[in-house]
Amino acid sequence: MNLIQKWFEQIAGVSRVERDRWFLAQQVFGARRTDVSALHKPACWRRKAAADGLRR
Repeated sequence: MNLIQKWFEQIAGVSRVERDRWFLAQQVFGARRTDVSALHKPACWRRKAAADGLRR
C-alpha cells in the first residue's frame, strides 16, 4: 500500500514540503487522545470519601 501511495505522489507531483507537512500533522493529530471515560460519571461520584467523615 505504501508503494502505491509513493507512486501516486510521484505521478501527482506532491512536493517534499507537502509530505513533511503531512507527516507533522500525523504526529500532532494522530497521537492517542486522553482517556476521558472516567469523566462520564458526575464529579461527586468520582471523589473519594473522607477517611474520618465530614468536619464542620
